[in-house]
Amino acid sequence: MTSVLYDVPGPRARRRNRLISLAASLAILALLAYVARRFEIAGQFEAVRWKQLTLSSVQRQLLDGLLATLKAAGLASVLALGFGVIAAASRLSDHRLLRWPGTVVVELFRAIPLLILIFFFYYVPLDYGRPLPTLWALVLGLALYNGAVLAEIFRAGIVSVARGQSEAAYAVGMRKGQVTRLILMPQAVRAMLPTIISQLVVLLKDTALGFIITYRELISVGREIGGRLTFGFPYLPTYIVIAAIYIAICGLLSAGANGLERRTRRSHKTTADLVPPPQTGEIAGGNV
Repeated sequence: MTSVLYDVPGPRARRRNRLISLAASLAILALLAYVARRFEIAGQFEAVRWKQLTLSSVQRQLLDGLLATLKAAGLASVLALGFGVIAAASRLSDHRLLRWPGTVVVELFRAIPLLILIFFFYYVPLDYGRPLPTLWALVLGLALYNGAVLAEIFRAGIVSVARGQSEAAYAVGMRKGQVTRLILMPQAVRAMLPTIISQLVVLLKDTALGFIITYRELISVGREIGGRLTFGFPYLPTYIVIAAIYIAICGLLSAGANGLERRTRRSHKTTADLVPPPQTGEIAGGNV
């Protein structure tokens, strides 16, 4: 028995794979136990280092940092999606005057490191005496970089739809804009959805770069909380809590994306089931 990409393993191969997986899991657990033991020896798990995380004032600081992170990520996501749609439409245009500028813009912002974009929007206006708020310097950098990546995702998703779909739409007199909006996009979105959500998760995590330009997001607040001598510089406990927050948010995004994908597939399947199959021997204009 074979799959499209590989031979399905037999009983002996499955046993070997399970043993390898078990050995790898035990090795990872042993490594984590060793790291935890070293942290314990260094006093990182002492109660005094965790005490301030139980204070309401510190919890409010973490909440403010989380809200700042979500605000930056939300604004950047909306702008990145809009920019990605426009750039993808430009790259798919039949007109060279639209296609070439779109290609240059996408390749340019994909090639520039994100940190340089953030520095550009922070320091260049500052040099001219018109500083941007740190929020917008971060948001614009994230939007342009991730928008360029999303543009390629959108373009690849639309191109991946079977060519016969668009040819059939053109045959019944639909224009290219109608074909893209009504025929190609609905099908492409179902294929692109996991990749789009993955890129938005990357965008969310990249908001951590905001601390470099003094934007008070979650990591910046964590550095402030962890640098308090009174509690023994509790960097590790603070960053463990922050990591758990990021994991929870990314997990919720992934779960939401999976649920939406299942729902769209179910809706597509239901719609397909409602279309009656053609009768045998029936042709246009009458029956044989």
